[in-house]
Amino acid sequence: MNEERVQQIVDLEQKAQAIYDAAVQKAEQLPAQAKKEVQVLVEKAQTEAQAQASKLVADAKAKAQEESARVLEQAKQDAEHMKALSMGHFDRAVGFVLNQVTGRE
Repeated sequence: MNEERVQQIVDLEQKAQAIYDAAVQKAEQLPAQAKKEVQVLVEKAQTEAQAQASKLVADAKAKAQEESARVLEQAKQDAEHMKALSMGHFDRAVGFVLNQVTGRE
């Protein structure tokens, strides 16, 4: 009977040692595993930041192109308006020059 008890104690000690060894092994792996997980998170954050930056740049370019087109269109309209105004005064200017050349007032 004592041998059975001793054997049970030995078995329990072996199981306890195996559990302890497994826990130590797992604990030793935790820093490396945590480092890998952090690296994955950093890479994901970098990818997301790059995508967001690319979108911001694309949006800014589109807005700049729209503004450029608007300014160009406004300049064309202003030029057309000035041309129309100048054509309205063209006949008077020609008449004035002819009167000056011919000596009439």
